[in-house]
Formats: sequence, structure tokens, C-alpha cells
Amino acid sequence: MGGKARAVFAAIALMLGQTALPALAQADSVDALARDVDRVEAIRQVKNLQRSYAQYAQYGLWNEIGGLFAQRGVYIFDGQVKSAETTSGGEAIAAYLRARYGGGKEGPAADGLSTILVENPIVNLAQDGQSAKGRWNVMIFHGHGGQARIEGGIFVTDYVREGGVWKIGTLHYYPQFDGPFEEGWLNWGGGDLPIVPYHYTVESAGIPIPPPVGAAPASGATLPALQARIDSLNEEDRIRNLQAIYGYYADRKMWNDVVDLFAADGAVEVAGQGVWRGKTGVRKWLEAIGKAGLTHGQLNDRVQFDTLVTIAPGGNEAWARGIELGTLAEADQGKGWWEIATFHNRFVREKGVWKIREIRRFPIMKTSVFDGWAKNRFIDPAPTGANAPTAPVPGADMAAPGLAMPAFLAPNPVTGRPVAATGAARLVATTALTSPIAGTSPKPIDLPEARRRLSRAAAFDGATNVSAAYGNYLDDGKPAGFGGLIAEKGFKMTPFAGYYITRDKVVKARVAGPEPMIRAGIPYHWLMQEVLLISDDGRSVNGRVRLFHPNTGKKDGKGLLQSGMQDGMYHNGYVLENGNWRIWELSLDEPYYTSASFKNGLWVGVKDPPPPDPNAPKRTFSGGNFPPDIPLTALGKRQEGFLGGTGKTLQWPSIQPIWFQYVNPVSGRVPELYQTDCVPCAVRPDLRFDRNGYQQPPGAMEANKSP
Repeated sequence: MGGKARAVFAAIALMLGQTALPALAQADSVDALARDVDRVEAIRQVKNLQRSYAQYAQYGLWNEIGGLFAQRGVYIFDGQVKSAETTSGGEAIAAYLRARYGGGKEGPAADGLSTILVENPIVNLAQDGQSAKGRWNVMIFHGHGGQARIEGGIFVTDYVREGGVWKIGTLHYYPQFDGPFEEGWLNWGGGDLPIVPYHYTVESAGIPIPPPVGAAPASGATLPALQARIDSLNEEDRIRNLQAIYGYYADRKMWNDVVDLFAADGAVEVAGQGVWRGKTGVRKWLEAIGKAGLTHGQLNDRVQFDTLVTIAPGGNEAWARGIELGTLAEADQGKGWWEIATFHNRFVREKGVWKIREIRRFPIMKTSVFDGWAKNRFIDPAPTGANAPTAPVPGADMAAPGLAMPAFLAPNPVTGRPVAATGAARLVATTALTSPIAGTSPKPIDLPEARRRLSRAAAFDGATNVSAAYGNYLDDGKPAGFGGLIAEKGFKMTPFAGYYITRDKVVKARVAGPEPMIRAGIPYHWLMQEVLLISDDGRSVNGRVRLFHPNTGKKDGKGLLQSGMQDGMYHNGYVLENGNWRIWELSLDEPYYTSASFKNGLWVGVKDPPPPDPNAPKRTFSGGNFPPDIPLTALGKRQEGFLGGTGKTLQWPSIQPIWFQYVNPVSGRVPELYQTDCVPCAVRPDLRFDRNGYQQPPGAMEANKSP
């Protein structure tokens, strides 16, 4: 869409009050815009505060975590299943976490682990913009001195803004599962699990930024300065998309697409192995991992957590730093691994198009699914021969295995001090692998265009919020909750059965009796690693969202109510409906893999199911209290291979089809399985966005290009 058309849309949206900032001030003034920018930035700052907590924990930086808390900050452990353990003050909180997860020491240990994964956020800003509440899923891999444990649960966090700086006021951790690696985790306390309190409702989950009160104060801001801040928010979203897309291509060993994402002078560094330069070098690195494509029994998932993004002044350079959890397998050989690494990546904008300039991976731990990191750790050797690195690891990045700590993208967000390596860690990736990137001056925009761009940034957070809230309601068996998040005319797939159309039908199909107050186990639904393509007016979004799916249960649990892992992929749509973000489409491809027990090797221990009895009737799924409006069998090829769909059902360790709703954002390469619209739109075109008063969001190439 051209600049003139965008300006027209922005002006119309202002007149109608239909923007992705559902209740923010619509007055046409720079001061009102400045207040709105601050409120969108506040949501991002709160999320980055919690992600910093996770990144610091990975390297045992407990004092840095303590520094994230307010002066009277409080950390509460449990209080639901077992007696609460309450700690106050940053120093005391650091000491508590150091003792529980750090082996009593500051900094990482070569034989220890303290990875805390914190994702799936629902964050809501208070009306006055000075406090916020958040809810996050948590999974913790830890152990020192010959111990290895996995635990997890829910963080419920209160955030406060003091002196203009966001801090953690109270963090209440509700543990829900825990156990030694050798046996696997079980429900915390061994019994049923109570429901963790919610800070939001069906009506508030989709409003992360509520309406401000009163007239906007004098800000002293200028439109060019606000444009720079808004553009930074938009570019952050583009980088998050590109980082996630890279991960999805790498998961499936789609090497052509991975190479396409790189700039011509791109580079890859893997700690302990070397550096590969140029697109030819990138391809050699990928071939060293394995041949393109997945075959029977291969699993290559590297899930991205707690990603932080910064945009350099001038807008042509960006960085992303995060944590990667690998669930890997050659199941036909009886082999499988957990892997944890840190990534520190650099991006370049060329002629408006974002590309990857540098991928830098710093493995922390790789271990067999049968043994755990307390018993063995693997160090992958540098490839040799045709796929050998172009150059050795830079001398400044040399470190003992697992002790290379890539530089953080910014100082501690509360103390403002640079984050230094502690203990045995060595700070690496302090300089770029490739040449400097020059910035450019943006083309000035007017106030309506600035508001349109800000609405698109707010849409990213609105879609993320309602998506995560859906997963939490589903975890707790609350159909009125997850069904209530569907748009009035939206539609939802019930796994293996089909689609119910309209919110009313979704709720009525699933509500049956009172909601549970306790659960024998939890099949978790983390909706994360989003790729969100946002419409020009910021009122509709196409999303690809990973389903990260750990499960917990009691000792005798079965199926989804036993400890284990699986995953899938959501193909979702979101709309701004009456000022509230709702789910327009919810489609799910699952499960890509499933698990046996810990003792039997998790995803490695799953075997091919026996051939079906040709004389037995085909298994059917009811989907709810009445049949779905669109059964999966009506969707033809789109549901081939999936349980409840068409054709031969493919179950792990067979490889299921993987569909994409976008082309390669850099090259335009079309995926083998490409859906150009919503999943059921082929049989029900009336479900399209543009048949219901919304714009069709852009494709990935357009979304990846700055205006």
C-alpha cells in the first residue's frame, strides 16, 4: 500500500476511532501521541525486564537479577501447595535464587546449569501507566554438583515504574512440576494441582494497554523524535518475525530458505567450531548439520525463548539475543538430545529489506535424553572436509565449553550498569564479525501516519496477549475462558475434529459442567515464537505461533497427564473487535512429535504405531457437545496426514506435513506446502478477513520491508 493510501486509511481510522490502540487518546496532537508512545513502550519494557531475568539466570548473574527488583521488591515461592517462602530486597532475593539454582555461587560453572525459560506472557498495563501485571509460563533446567533437575510453573508478577524506570515489585512463583532428570518431573507436591490466580479476564486479556485518563500532559516531544521511537517499535517487530522465521526453517532443515535469509556478506559463528562466511559458507555450515529435509525419526527443533531486540540509531542495523532449547533426535538410531544455547544475532536492512548478517551460537549444554547433564555432556566437534569452517573462532571469543557469555545488548534495565562476566565465564561477541552498517535518516511523516504505525506496534502486543491467554485458559480446563477469547464471528478448530464457527458455538460446544478447581495434571500450551503479519490499519493480524507443549501429572499419570513433551503449530488470525483483541482464526497442526516416559527416552522412545486394521471403522472425533460446522475431512489435502484428517495418518516418528502461510520474507521462495488464506477458507471463503470488515494482512515480503 502506497504512502497516500496509508494516510487516507490513517485519517479514516482516526475519525472512526478504529485503531489498534483501542482506548488510547485519539486527539490529533503531538502530546497525545507522546503519551500513547510511552504506553506502548511501557509494555515492551516490562516484557524485556522479565526476559532480562531469564538471560541473567542462564549465566548465574544473581546479583543482576536482584538489581531488577524495586527497593522493597518481594519474591514469593509457592504458597499454594506448600508453605510460602518469602524473600524481600534485591540482595536477599539474589541470595535465595543463588542458593536454589546456582549451587550457592555467583556465575556459571562448567558442570552446572541454571537455565530459566520464561515465556508466553500476558501483560496488562494499569490505567495510570505506572504499574503493570504479568503472567508467564516458566521451565527451569538446573543442577550443580552431580545433580540435574527440571521444574516449572507460573510467574505472576507485579511491575512498578519508579522514577521513570520499570522494576519488578513482586514476583510470585507458583511451582507446578519438579523432579530429578533420571525419573522425570511430576506434579509439585505429588498430588493434584490448584488453579493459579489470574490477573485478567476474558474481557481484559485483549486490552494490554487500557485507556488513559484525562488530557495528555505537555510532553515537550517533537514529531520527528516520536517517529524515531515508533519506527524502532515497528522494526523490532520485523526483527522478531525474521528471527522466528529463521528458526522455523532451521527446525525443518529447509536449508535453501535459511540461506535466502542471509545478506551476501553474512556470517555464522559457532563457539568451539569456527566461522563460516558468505552464503556459500552458510550453506556449508548447514550441510554439516545434516542433509536438507527431515526423514523418519529425525527431530531438529530449536525453540527460541526470551528474545531481546535492539535497533541501532539510523535504523539499518539490529541485534537479537535469546535462549535456544533444542529437542533433537535420530530416533531410528535410538539417539536423542537436549541442547541449550545462547544466540547473539545481527541483522542488516538493505534497500528497506531486513536480512540476517550474523548468526552466532554459543552452546551451553548438550546431553543425551537418557542420561542428563549431570552424567554426560557432548561437545560437537568442528566439521572437517568440504564443510569445514572458513576461519577459526576469533581469539576474543575463545572460552571453555559452556562458559562463553555473549555480550548483552544493553545495560541492566534497572541499575543502568553494564553487565559483566562473573566467575569462570568469559564475555564474548563484544564486537561484530562483519563490517559496520551505516544508518540513514527517515523520511518525515505526518501525525496520522505516525498514529497508524503506532497502532501496528500495539497490534503486535495485543495479538500476543490474547494468544497467551488462550493457552493459559486451555491449560486450566476453562472452555468459557478460551472460547470467550474468540471473536464474535470467529472460528476455532477442535483438534482432530473440525471447526466451530462463531464464539457462541465454540463456547457451547465445549462447556460441560463446572470448571475444575484442581487438576490431576496439566498439558501446557505455550503459544510462542510468533510470526505476526499485521494489516496496514493495525486491526487484523495473521499469525504463525509455535505450540510448546510440556505435560505434567502424578506418578500414575497417563497420556497428556504424565511428564513429557510434544509440539505443534498454530495458524491463527486476530482482530480488533470493539476495542478488544480477539482470536479470529485458531487452527492447529499437531502433534509433530510425542513422548514416552523419561526412563524410556522421551521422544526417542516412541515407536511407529501398528498398521490399522483394514476391517475396523475409522476412528472419529466428536469435537464437543455437538458436531463441528466444518469437519477436518472436508479440507482435503490441507489435512492429509493429520489425525482426524484425510489420507494416511502420520504419527511420530514419521514426519508430518508442515504448512506455511507465508513465502520467504527475503527471496519470496514459495514453500512446498503453502496456504494463501485461512485454513478453512478454501471451503468457506466467507471466513476471510476482507469478507468481514477487516483488511487482509500483508505477505511476509511486504511485512519485512520498512516503508
